[in-house]
Amino acid sequence: MARQPVFNGLRSCLTASRKELSPHYRLNWQLRRLYSIQSQEDAIAKLPNIDPSALSITKTTTPKKLVPPEELVFGRSFTDHMLLIEWTASEGWRRPEIIPYQNLSLDPATCVFHYAFECFEGMKAYKTPNGDLRLFRPDRNMRRLNRSAERIALPTIDGEAFTELISRFVRMEQRFVPATRGYSLYLRPTLIGTQRTLGVGPPGSALLYLIASPVGPYYPTGFKAISLAATSSAVRAWPGGVGDRKLGANYAPCIVPQLEAAKRGYHQNLWLFGEEEIVTEVGTMNFFVCLKEKGTGKKMMWTAPLDGTILEGVVRESVLELAREKLGAEGWEVEEKNYTMRDLAEAADEGRLIEAFGTGTAAVVSPVRKINWRGRDVDCGLKPGEEVGEITNRMKGWIEGIQYGDVEHRWSVKL
Repeated sequence: MARQPVFNGLRSCLTASRKELSPHYRLNWQLRRLYSIQSQEDAIAKLPNIDPSALSITKTTTPKKLVPPEELVFGRSFTDHMLLIEWTASEGWRRPEIIPYQNLSLDPATCVFHYAFECFEGMKAYKTPNGDLRLFRPDRNMRRLNRSAERIALPTIDGEAFTELISRFVRMEQRFVPATRGYSLYLRPTLIGTQRTLGVGPPGSALLYLIASPVGPYYPTGFKAISLAATSSAVRAWPGGVGDRKLGANYAPCIVPQLEAAKRGYHQNLWLFGEEEIVTEVGTMNFFVCLKEKGTGKKMMWTAPLDGTILEGVVRESVLELAREKLGAEGWEVEEKNYTMRDLAEAADEGRLIEAFGTGTAAVVSPVRKINWRGRDVDCGLKPGEEVGEITNRMKGWIEGIQYGDVEHRWSVKL
């Protein structure tokens, strides 16, 4: 009890001091604080960036046996090695290493476990019929990785330098890149905060690593159209949030709504937003619809705009560019716009909804048969027994033709 008057006295003194601060003093204090933060950021920006010429390689002494292509399960088997690059706020990016695939050793207090300092990318390496190895638009993955890192106070990278390291890694692991069409080597760059602290603040250390997994076609027996449950009770992203960044923290909260949709017999969620029930994304994919304009019959392709709630998908961007180039020449109108579930239901009821599909790295395109909304199934244009629409199928062919080197294109980077 004797300490209470002392504490009260200190509190009164501090309160009085705050009241006596002049506006000029307060402004100077705020400016000094901002200058200090800016100075720290400037100092970090001057630290060494990733240097591919410093790469060290330690090869495994126990090479793994290749899994037969027909037995591959997404993300279950991995290559012999991994790429690691450490970063600290005092030294910048350290020497990159390729080492045998192994467990990470992290303190239980590491900040990634407690405050989700983690972002990642999903990309693939492809083997062409003549044996060339290729990446598909890696510059877009590097740009998105940096945007994700910036949002959660993790260090950014030199995208070209990291792409060079990825290329060297893929060449080293090329025996794991299947030569069959539809197969690829899935690449997972991941960036985590590694500082050992329970304090909340920018991590003083981080780890960028790359692992790889050989994968088969998303639809091994051919296209299978999926059914969706329109979901408005749970929200995937919101204005001012981080739905447009590829953070691990965005994915775990989506699992329970997906399980609830599965219990009702649907493959995935179609995420709706707000009282208007604006259509946003499907599961973990971007979403496209093809329909005819009311009155004129003009063919249109719609997808949600990049308003801060939509992930900037690499395949999404590619579909838009190809649609504007190829479908635009056929009279189609391609738009990034907000539209509602009611708009889709009305188009379906009037026979104007042609087809719908999701897009992403894993499947490229995923056709949609129906969407359950307000107690009814909204038909998405596929005929009975039909698994894929014409536009969805053409998009898959155009993109895979670039990925596997059938068509020489600036998006396909030869290693």
